[in-house]
Amino acid sequence: MAALPSQRLFRTLLTLFVFAMLPTNGFAASLNTQARYVVTLRGVNIAEVGVNFKDDGQNYTANIDGDVSGLASLVSAGTAKLTSSGTSNGKQLQSNQFLLETKTSTDTFTVRFQANNANVTSTQVVPPLSQNQNRVPVVSKHRRKINDPIAAFLVKADTLNPDVCNRSFKVYTGVERYDLDLKFAEKQTATSKRTGYQGPVMLCTMRYKPISGHFTNSDTTNYMKSNQRFLIWYAPLGQSGYMIPYRVLVGTAFGDLSMVLTRLNY
Repeated sequence: MAALPSQRLFRTLLTLFVFAMLPTNGFAASLNTQARYVVTLRGVNIAEVGVNFKDDGQNYTANIDGDVSGLASLVSAGTAKLTSSGTSNGKQLQSNQFLLETKTSTDTFTVRFQANNANVTSTQVVPPLSQNQNRVPVVSKHRRKINDPIAAFLVKADTLNPDVCNRSFKVYTGVERYDLDLKFAEKQTATSKRTGYQGPVMLCTMRYKPISGHFTNSDTTNYMKSNQRFLIWYAPLGQSGYMIPYRVLVGTAFGDLSMVLTRLNY
């Protein structure tokens, strides 16, 4: 089969990057975490994701780098980089700056935005998005009371319990605005010795609701709206009071896209 179109792949991988990476509870005064994840499509390794997260109790920075191999002609090769920074002294992280950059052998796409008190103050997209009547416009109210797709998922929870799952996020990427609703499914135990963690995990289901910035005739958007196979497993980060996503799974028209924790240092 032909390789998946580059931007479609990176959009789907971005969904995984922002769900499977960082701590979800901020009790430690200072934290410096490095993690590695492997991404598979239909059971074939297609990418590796590296994560670095720092939090001094007042401010945080998060850097995520993805390298897509294009293995077995399933996907187009390329790289993806995400950066988020902002405040960490509230009930959840709040982004002040966000950057997403994807590169392939033929094109580069960059989007960034700045925010203040959860309200977007500026957005830059390079190259600019083409005008399309099927794209739902992002209006000013959609840029208020939001978080970026990294900081939104770094929620706080005292223990590994159903409340880790039962929450909703209002996400802005600089291009799209959408809601994500998480709900508790069940408590499980991770046992594989090939992963970076063994022990109790909390399984959550996710539902995607596009608000604006998407295309009404997009097969990907319409598929994700009704996707029932959109799952995340959370695990505790030692005794630190933090949680991290252990695994993320997104059912796609091309097969299951999965990301699993393989290494963790903190």
